[in-house]
Amino acid sequence: MPDDEPSVLRQLARLSTIGISLVAATAIGLLIGLGLDRLFGTKPWLTMLFALFGIAAGFLNLFRDVGLIRKS
Repeated sequence: MPDDEPSVLRQLARLSTIGISLVAATAIGLLIGLGLDRLFGTKPWLTMLFALFGIAAGFLNLFRDVGLIRKS
């Protein structure tokens, strides 16, 4: 077993963070959108826009993590 090969526990730890990062990115985008909507008075638009940005960022992180796992 080469030294550069990650252990099973390290791979499981990386996999366990995928769901958390997807939810966290979506929640952060949603909260930013809600705050900006409250500040500018543009009720649903910025919330929807930033929620979509958060979802996109979450899936981008998901694809990056899966790609990192597949390389190892």
